[in-house]
Amino acid sequence: MIEYALNEVEQDFADRYVRPFLPDRIFDAHAHLFAHRHFNEVPDTYASTPAEVGVSAFYDYIKAIHTGADTVGGLFFGLIFLGDWQGNNAFVAEETAGQPLDLGQMIITPDMDPEQVREEVRRGGFVGLKCYHLLANVDYPTWQAPIEAYLPEAHIRIAHEEKLSITLHMVRERSLADPQNQATIRRYCEQYPDMRLILAHAGRAFNPWHTIEGISSLAGLKNVWFDTSAVTEAGAFEAIIETMGHDRLMYGSDFPVSHIRGRCVAVGDSFHWFYAHDMNLNEKHTQLEPVMIGLESLRSLNLACHRMKLSDSQVEDIFYHNAARLYGFEG
Repeated sequence: MIEYALNEVEQDFADRYVRPFLPDRIFDAHAHLFAHRHFNEVPDTYASTPAEVGVSAFYDYIKAIHTGADTVGGLFFGLIFLGDWQGNNAFVAEETAGQPLDLGQMIITPDMDPEQVREEVRRGGFVGLKCYHLLANVDYPTWQAPIEAYLPEAHIRIAHEEKLSITLHMVRERSLADPQNQATIRRYCEQYPDMRLILAHAGRAFNPWHTIEGISSLAGLKNVWFDTSAVTEAGAFEAIIETMGHDRLMYGSDFPVSHIRGRCVAVGDSFHWFYAHDMNLNEKHTQLEPVMIGLESLRSLNLACHRMKLSDSQVEDIFYHNAARLYGFEG
């Protein structure tokens, strides 16, 4: 369930781990906008949200986890990949029009004609593209799809020519530690240097060891960034900062996932999502009280920045200036 406000436990958590850490100004580099009409059927998780979740609703909701900070802009894209994604794209374009720090990325499908991608990006005023594995052209579970199956090279070429960003949520069992993923990312980035690639979820680091093991394969690439969205362990953030530099990491909330209570943990060589509504909260030693995923992620980022001994100005880079430099709104 998407929650709107912090409960007492979350307020204490935020006061302890989040509020003292946050800079004054935040640009959220990973957030979803959508309307219920775009779903084939509204999932139970989203039933409590307004019928339209546009930028106004986002700014209203996000105050809960960005406690004490001013959220000044965001990179927004749709949530609907198997419903009316065209309608969701139009909604994002409308919601981000005319606001200099409200930027939109366009959902693409792998079978879209490249020139159609170019035309729709220009018409919608999008700054980038959003691909997703659920749309992959494969006849097996899309969780195992190679990047090319849902982000074809023809779309990379358009992004290069139009100087667009692409937010990529890669899959396969070991994500960034997968040699095929590594090779594709390096090839795309080297051949198309004006395409700006953002690896979502810290390189899909829901098991942080996958990013820790794989990050060196991307060393030296000048057009790769990472966002922090919904990652609730610190190790991947530390590996990115150490290998790529703190200026390649951008904060993202993954709204509205940020407002679900739970967290993700590494289990063996994979990971598991725990959600409060389906957990056994009765432990031998205590009664568990899960908090919003967005708060867990911010605490993990706090830990990484602390352990990497980042300065206040470097933390401000992660929350604002890195995105500002990428998208040219530094001021």
